Amino acid sequence: MTATHSGSSGTSLREWATGVTVFAAVMLILGGVVDILRGIAEIADDDVFATTRNYAFALDLTAWGWIHLALGVLAFTVSFGLFVAATWARVAGVCIAALVIIANFLSLPYYPVWSIVMIAVSGFIVWALCAMRQNEA
Repeated sequence: MTATHSGSSGTSLREWATGVTVFAAVMLILGGVVDILRGIAEIADDDVFATTRNYAFALDLTAWGWIHLALGVLAFTVSFGLFVAATWARVAGVCIAALVIIANFLSLPYYPVWSIVMIAVSGFIVWALCAMRQNEA
């Protein structure tokens, strides 16, 4: 009876780990797509976003556009490695999500609602990628 119990417990842990990894991959895809769209909007038309005077991290919105576009493409690309539970994809996913959090925090005055949503999504990605232990993969 103990062997059956530990076997089902191990199976449920693996299912949970798989579910968390798939959740992180899907969230990373969505976050990447949103960041790509934001980057394109910032590059194409600076008038879409509000400008803030005397902001300490003031960059031209086109520069922010390229930053968000690059992070979005990286996030989208890495997310496919998460579907096969690759360790490199988990590490890269956490790093990219952390960079997305920082970039969105720094560009918060330009588009606050979108930035807050992306910070929250990226926070869930970091949590999901860090929640799974290596031996559960």
